[in-house]
Amino acid sequence: MDFLVRRDDLHECRLADQETGPLEPGQAALQVDRFGLTTNNITYAVFGEAMSYWDFFPAEDGWGRVPVWGFAEVEDGGDTDLEKGARIFGYLPPSSGFVVTPHRVDERGFVDAAPHRANLPAAYNGYSFAEAMEVYEPRREAEQMLLWPLFYTSFLLDDFLGSERLFGATTAVLSSASSKTALGAAFQLAQREGVRVVGLTSPGRVGFVEELQLYHSVVAYPEVASLPKEPAVYVDMSGDAAVRAAVHDHYGDELRHSAVIGATHFDRLAPEEARSLPGPNPKFFFAPDQVRRRTAEWGRDGLDSRFADAWGPFVEWASGWLEVVRRDGGEAVKAAYLELLDGRADPSAGYVLSP
Repeated sequence: MDFLVRRDDLHECRLADQETGPLEPGQAALQVDRFGLTTNNITYAVFGEAMSYWDFFPAEDGWGRVPVWGFAEVEDGGDTDLEKGARIFGYLPPSSGFVVTPHRVDERGFVDAAPHRANLPAAYNGYSFAEAMEVYEPRREAEQMLLWPLFYTSFLLDDFLGSERLFGATTAVLSSASSKTALGAAFQLAQREGVRVVGLTSPGRVGFVEELQLYHSVVAYPEVASLPKEPAVYVDMSGDAAVRAAVHDHYGDELRHSAVIGATHFDRLAPEEARSLPGPNPKFFFAPDQVRRRTAEWGRDGLDSRFADAWGPFVEWASGWLEVVRRDGGEAVKAAYLELLDGRADPSAGYVLSP
């Protein structure tokens, strides 16, 4: 089974039979077990062309396979060093299975060296043996599928802002405050001394966000002008051009940095602002860039260790409110995708799906 999305119309999606053939030398076949689906995957689809997300798992012309994070097992190791049945965590297609070209296989995992992935960000090409991951706990597999890739971005964003001393700001304002990536970033930022963390969200989700008692204050989008004017950084998780403009208009020169992370409000994206915004130009935060920077400075083990130290407290906190919704089958994948695309999913829910 393949779950396919029309690249020029994200609402058009379908299930297709997966075509398989014999493995070529150097290839191995992985069977997808389960994967998580969140608004992060909608961001992958929205930025599919601009950020080459469609290129990881090619599909027939005009269609794409939205990348997901989850667990797979080696179905056929071919002539590679992968052992049949090995459990693997990483970047997957929303499909029953897929083929990889394992390279640099060691006790921790491998890199997919398939030719079509050669020029894609290396951070997405690595696969880990589950048991070798410092953060892996069998009882937390659902949380790992749903939150690990999001919190990794949150962790890197917090690290980036911290390394820049928040550009001299004392307030961090996060839009789409109920999103799991925003919650992870807020969890990290709230631990920094002297930083006030403000969450922006839709009026209907203010109550949910306030109940989490994570942000110092929670404000509905129409009330941006009520925020005190003080040196601030803006973390744009929504991609909503109107909200971005309201934040820039309100803070003006007091806005020290404007980072674009996601696109949960993809339907309100604007390729270009109708007018120039006050304050700094918005800059896209690309997590793999920070991975490369910190890997060079700390080494792979150093980065993994720091992330594991942060992951433990976060996942313990998140397990108190996260509702794992398990569904099986292609139609379930399609239904969950459309719920997320249309913003109908409960913010506390996380879909764990089996193709």
